[in-house]
Formats: sequence, C-alpha cells, structure tokens
Amino acid sequence: MAQQYNACCSVLKSRCSTPLTVVLLAILQLLSALPVAHAGLYSASDHVLVLDADNLERTVLNSSNAWLVQFYVSWCGHCIKFSDTWKSIANDIKEWKPALSLAVLDCGEEANKETCSKLGVHGYPSLRFFKAFSKSSSDEISTLESDSVQSLRHRIIDLMEKHEEVWPPACPPLEPISVLEVNDFFTTNNPLYLALIFEGEDSYIGREVTLDMLPYENIAVRRVLKSEQALVAHFEVTSFPSCYLYFKNNSHVRVNIQMEVRSFYTYYLKTLPGVMRGSYKLHVMPDSKPDVTEPWKPFESSKVYMADLESAIHYSLRVEVGLQRVLAGEQLLALKSFVSVLAKYFPGRTPVRRILMTLNTWLKADENDKIPYSDFEDVLNNKIEVPNAVLSDRVNWVACQGSKPQFRGFPCSLWTLFHFLTVQAAAKERPGSTVSDPLEVLRAMRGYIKNFFSCRECAKNFEAMAVESMETVKDHDEAILWLWSRHNRANNRLAGDVSEDPKFPKLQWPPLDLCAECHNEVNGEHAWNMDAVLQFLKEHYSINNLSGDYLERKSELLNRQKQKLAIWKKEDEERARNLAREIKDKEVDEENKQYKDYEVGNEENGQNEENNEPEEEHEVLDKPRSKKNLKASIIKGKMKISEEDIVDLDTFVEQHYKSQALQAAAAAVAMAEVTKKKSLTKRDEKRKPLQLQLEEDEIIDYVGIHERLKKRGVGGKYLVEEESPKKQYWKRVLGKGFSRLDLSLCALLYFVSSVFLLVLFLFFRMRRRCRRVRHVFPVL
Repeated sequence: MAQQYNACCSVLKSRCSTPLTVVLLAILQLLSALPVAHAGLYSASDHVLVLDADNLERTVLNSSNAWLVQFYVSWCGHCIKFSDTWKSIANDIKEWKPALSLAVLDCGEEANKETCSKLGVHGYPSLRFFKAFSKSSSDEISTLESDSVQSLRHRIIDLMEKHEEVWPPACPPLEPISVLEVNDFFTTNNPLYLALIFEGEDSYIGREVTLDMLPYENIAVRRVLKSEQALVAHFEVTSFPSCYLYFKNNSHVRVNIQMEVRSFYTYYLKTLPGVMRGSYKLHVMPDSKPDVTEPWKPFESSKVYMADLESAIHYSLRVEVGLQRVLAGEQLLALKSFVSVLAKYFPGRTPVRRILMTLNTWLKADENDKIPYSDFEDVLNNKIEVPNAVLSDRVNWVACQGSKPQFRGFPCSLWTLFHFLTVQAAAKERPGSTVSDPLEVLRAMRGYIKNFFSCRECAKNFEAMAVESMETVKDHDEAILWLWSRHNRANNRLAGDVSEDPKFPKLQWPPLDLCAECHNEVNGEHAWNMDAVLQFLKEHYSINNLSGDYLERKSELLNRQKQKLAIWKKEDEERARNLAREIKDKEVDEENKQYKDYEVGNEENGQNEENNEPEEEHEVLDKPRSKKNLKASIIKGKMKISEEDIVDLDTFVEQHYKSQALQAAAAAVAMAEVTKKKSLTKRDEKRKPLQLQLEEDEIIDYVGIHERLKKRGVGGKYLVEEESPKKQYWKRVLGKGFSRLDLSLCALLYFVSSVFLLVLFLFFRMRRRCRRVRHVFPVL
C-alpha cells in the first residue's frame, strides 16, 4: 500500500504541478495517516480462528475435535503481553489441528459480552478447553505471565488425555504401547514405519512427536515407557529418550540424531522415504471480520472530551458490569457505590444525568440481596420510559483513541473519568464542611476495579496500591493528588511495554507543554511542584475545560432509544403471547385429562347400570327429559336427587368451557353487547328445543357444544328441558350465579317460611279472640 501511494505521488509530481494536483496529494497524505483497525489482537495468519458471538457455539460445541479458546479484551495490557505467547503456541502446534484447534474471542466487543457472561468468563486472559463432542467447557486453564510455550504445550496434552468417554476421531493414541500391541501392530495396521520413542513417565516427547506426525501417512508414532522391561530388553535400549524404527519384517533400527529432542525427531521422521502429508491439509483459517478503516478524530490534548467520559460510563455499565449475570454481595455494593458517585458528581448532559439518577434511585430502593443484571440493564436502557433520559449505547473515543483498537480506549477513559470525579467532589465541598467523605470517589473506583475491571492483572496492581496508602487520604485535595500519583506510577511501570501505544508513549503527566510550572529540579533531580500540580488538575478537570466536540446529538440519542423501545415492546408482547399460548395449551391438556378421567368413570357407571338393567333404553340427544325425571322428592326432610342427576350440567359446563368462554368474551366484547341487545328485543322469538343454562354474558357456541357432546357420547340427560322465553328470562335475572339445586332450595325455604308465618298469624289471631271473649264475658 505504501509503495502504491509513493508511486502515485511521484507520478503526480512529475506530470503536473497544478493546484488540483496539490489537493490530491494532500488527500492522499491524509488517507495514509489514517489508522487501520484489525479484528482485535489476532488475524488468520496467526493459526487461530477468530470467533464471535454468532459462530462460537456452532463451531466449538459438539465438534469432532477439541478446542482451546482464549477469551480476552483487546485493551487489556496483560492480554496484549500474552498474545505473543498465544501466537507462538498456535504456530508451534499447528500440525495438531485435526485433533485440536485454537481460537480466540474478544470479550471487549459489546456484541460478545453476553456470550462471555454465559460462559462465566470474567477475568482476562482466560483459557477454556472444550472436549470433542462436548456441550460446554469442561476445564479452565489459569494463565500466568511467565507461562512458556513448552509449559502450555504440556498442559494441552494433559487436557487431551482427559478424553475418556469419546476420543477425538483424528487424534492418535497417546497412552504407552504394550508388548502385545507391538507384536500385533502390523497385522491390524498398514504403515511403512512404527516409530517407538522410549522415555520416562514424566516425559512429553513421545506424545508431542505423535501429535506432530498426525497429518502424515505411512508412519505411526507410539511411546514406550522406561518401565516396560520386555520392550526395553528386546530393542536393547540403553538411554532415554531414544527413538527406534520398527518394520514389518520384525526388524528395527535406532534413529541416530544429534539431539534427542522433539524437533529433531519430528524433522527426521517427516523426511523418511514414503512419508507424506495425508488427507489432513494444513490450511489458513479466514478472518471472521474484514479489516475496517476508522477516521482519525483530531483533538486537543489540553481539553477533556465529554465523548470520552460518556463512553467510559457506557462501557463500564453495559460491557464490564454486563459480564456478571447476577449481582450480589460485594459486587452489588461496589456497583451501588459506583453509580451513586456518578449520579452525584458527573456533570454530564441532562439526559445522561437523568438516567444515572434513575439508576441510583432504583438501586437504593431495591432491598434484595441479589439483582439480575437483566433487571439493571432494563433500567439502564430506560425501559421504564423516564422522559428525556438516555445514555449512548456505543463508544466514541476522542482524546483516548489509539493508533490501533487495542491501544488506550477504555482504560484511558476510565482514568480520565475518575480524575474528573475527584476534582468535582472537591469543587462541591463546602469550606469547613466535615460531612463529605474525601475517600468516597476513591473507594468507588477501588470497588469497581476490584470487582468488574476485566484486566485482572491490572486490578491486582491497583488493589496493591490502594492497600498501601489509600486510607491515609484525609481531604479532597489529597484524594486528587493520590490518584494522580498512582496513575503516574502505572505509566512508569508500563512504559516500553507491549501494551504501550507507540504514538502515545506513557510519560509522566502532565508534560511540560501543558504545565511547565508543575516541573522542578532539586539537587539535579526532577521534582514535582505539588501546589502547581494540584492547581493544574483542578483547572484541567473542571467543567469549564469540557469539550462537547464529536458528541452525538441529544435528539439522535432519544430517537434511537425510541426505536429500540418500540422493538423491545414488540418482543415483550411476542413473548407474552407465546407464554399465554403455552399456559392455554397446558390448561387444555389438563382439562382433557380431567375429562378423560370423567368419561372413564361414566363408562364404568354405565357398564354397571347395563349389567343391572340390561333392557333400559339410552336417551338420545334430541329427546328432552320428562318432567318426572326433573322433579326432586323430599324424604325425611332431605332432598333426594335421582342417580342420573348427580352430574349437573352447569358444573360441567363451568369446569370444561369456562376458560374458553371467557377468552371468547374478551376477544369479542362488542359482539357480546350486540348479542345481548338482540336477546332482549327478540326474547319472544321461538328458540331451539334445547338450551344450555349459562350466564347471560358468556358467549358460547351452543351448536358446537352439542356437537362435542355427541362426539363424546354424552346423552340428553345432561340437557335441560325447554322453557318459555319469559320464564327463562326471569329465571336468568333472579337466578344469576345460582344452580338449579340452589333455586329449588330457595323456593322450598320460601314456601316453608310462608307456611310458618301463616301458622303464626292464625295462632296469634285465635289467641287474641279468646282474650276478648274472656274480657266481655268474664263468667264464661
């Protein structure tokens, strides 16, 4: 690309010198200065597969080969250091790919945070081993900064040997060979050579060479332990490790090489006559994402950009905290403290401040010991629809942008955010006030980094500095200077590190061009003018020094949030419909089960009746019951109901059709009103001979009910006799909500009470006449 650019420039300069040419040259120079962003820290040439949230499960899970996946974040300094080791191990074991593959997933990308959280990955870098045909990660490898390629290779072999139930089809045997297997080897296998590597039990050379030779045909490699005395004696082995070639004619020869090491064995065996690469071809995996070019944003180093601060809040709450599926204990307390400090001291735009205040109020009001992150995320995304409240859902680095995506970014913006908060806390302190806590912001920062910061090595370093001297801070000015000095200490430690951006070297801050008064020299050594440093920090991180350049407009943020809320509402409604459908199906299944049990009971009762009364005729659906069967008799003051009336139709309909009737009524309220009016205006019309006694406001397909009753073999004994329209109307009005038995009892009680009152009336009337007679005729 550089050669093409230089050639183009030379052609333009040589052919013409018009103003148009000068403009074209300026454009080309500007384009050449733009940084090119790659997909994280790795590419296809590193012999690793770059995964994302869309292809991880279908690639890694239930695979015929094992996978070792590194989860990382591109801005993490420890991940950047480990990337060289990971690339080296990937290149070192690239021949093992038919049995084992390496992959990477950048959890720093917002699209991947849910996947990383689901797998329980919180610290970075983190290695997860997925066995062949596994449904989830089975082992986690802890990574150390001092891990070498050799130690990682040995640990990978140990993990491969953990395959017990299902062995990867392409992986050769790694266990030691026995005498019986050697004797019968060529009867069941057809290679030209059998390479036997004699070694001790703690040696990995045999297994390493076995996997190195996996893609090659006409040769097999097996290890023989030093304790296998029969084979050691047969091959006359005198030193360990050593390699012998065994042939079909039962002859053998020792491999003579300069050094008895893995690389020499592998090279010698690959060059044997007839040994060639087989069906497993080594290929370079394509990148999952193409390279993209992002425009560079010019900025002033003397300014603090609100875009960096809002990006830090967005990334910290949505990505870093979002890796935790449930917030509880110390993590929940750290989150509450962090959000409280943001709501109290962050001088952002009105929509951002409103969403932070809403979050803070919600967290304080919630008294639960555990909070699902999904609930926290709903409030953060303003699903409760607080007016004019929104936080940007994307990063927009300005002063914290790096020459490559893995440089600066979130760590830079997080330092800037907490520097700004310490200065704002000092600015809001009233003179002579003893109420405010000077450690409030520092403790919130410490809790957040300890519980949520993805770079665990960075979190340990900050925790060590906090334990050392943070609690000695006595006022807000000391809090500002303490954070500044620890930031410079971190810069000094990381200067010249692989995580350092070459375009933005880690220097002691502030530099001379920003604050010359801050620097001094005492006895030939550099010294800081602390008063000047404090004054500079208060001015640099003041509200007056904030720049709103490159910020997304508030109207655009609110419109995008409105669109997302509409999409979320549709998704919630769809989930609600699916849930209602599942509940309805479950209720129908339960009703069908109850009805089947009911039918079985009826069939058994029917069989008993048929056995006792074989000549009894069954009633048909269209034949109404006689009045004789409808009447109830009173025996010894109790109501006696015939056996065929044990099951009441009202109860049956209420149990079996009530849910369907209510659903139909809810879906057709208008139709119900029309039906009701028609029933009142046409109540004198002739009705069908059979009617179901249901409540007036229930809309039921009576014809459908009759058809279902016919199919289920329910006779006409469950149907009521037709009555006059006027009688039925008053019966529905007076007896609404009562069964027929209730109405019968009410009528009986009314009759008995009337007779009783009549008897009382006659009794007192006769008594009164008797008294009058005695008074008039005392002699009588």
